Amino acid sequence: MSKINKVVILGAGNLATQLAIALHDAGVNIMQVYSRTLKSASVLAEKVNSTALSDIQNLAKDADLYIFALSDKALQPVLDQMPIPIGDVVHTAGSIPMDIFDDYTECYGVFYPLQTFSKNRKVDFSNIPICIESNNLGLQEDLMELAARISTNIHLIDSEQRKQLHLSAVFTCNFANHMYSIGQKLLAEKDVDFDLLKPLIKETAEKVQELDPVSAQTGPAIRFDKEIMTKHENELKDLPDFQKIYRFVSESIFTMHSEKK
Repeated sequence: MSKINKVVILGAGNLATQLAIALHDAGVNIMQVYSRTLKSASVLAEKVNSTALSDIQNLAKDADLYIFALSDKALQPVLDQMPIPIGDVVHTAGSIPMDIFDDYTECYGVFYPLQTFSKNRKVDFSNIPICIESNNLGLQEDLMELAARISTNIHLIDSEQRKQLHLSAVFTCNFANHMYSIGQKLLAEKDVDFDLLKPLIKETAEKVQELDPVSAQTGPAIRFDKEIMTKHENELKDLPDFQKIYRFVSESIFTMHSEKK
């Protein structure tokens, strides 16, 4: 049985909220929720039957694990305020190396759920990849057991691999979603409902479950259909930023497929 049963969550944002709820639902005692503002901490604490706090000095001293589910820019400032010594700690960031904890504790790691989170949209953690790293074999085993309580998709990933994984996730999630936003804006200008694109978005996502993304690529850019592409660029003449994106991404698609051939 894992030694991790009492957890403190530092953060009350999107990831912190969904992770705290998943752990709570799996029977983990969320002892405290910390946030810079007591209001934010209280909203999450109420959902997981926990205690809210905004003073870092009042952290419980007997937690089995302290999970720093904070934005990248907030992690270091919060660490600098932490009472020392602290117990076993992990962060949930994709792009921050594990050794950020070096000067603060002897036993530390990373607990990185690879997913996009929103506070008010509950997610099913059961197949979310959880990437584990630790400087201590005992903690690594405990983190893997903790992850297994909420997911069946667990991986040992080091800091360099995780950094590349996070970069890839920005392209495949954040950038892809931005393309949805552009599509929505373009349709709104002609009073067309964005819902018309949702079956296409769904099929695009489902197709790469069976095909690799390069093989799944379609559209005028892959064959460099200059006539269609020129028409599209002309339609974007009053939206120069979108026009640049269209041209750059089209050229990138064509180059990637030319290299493949």
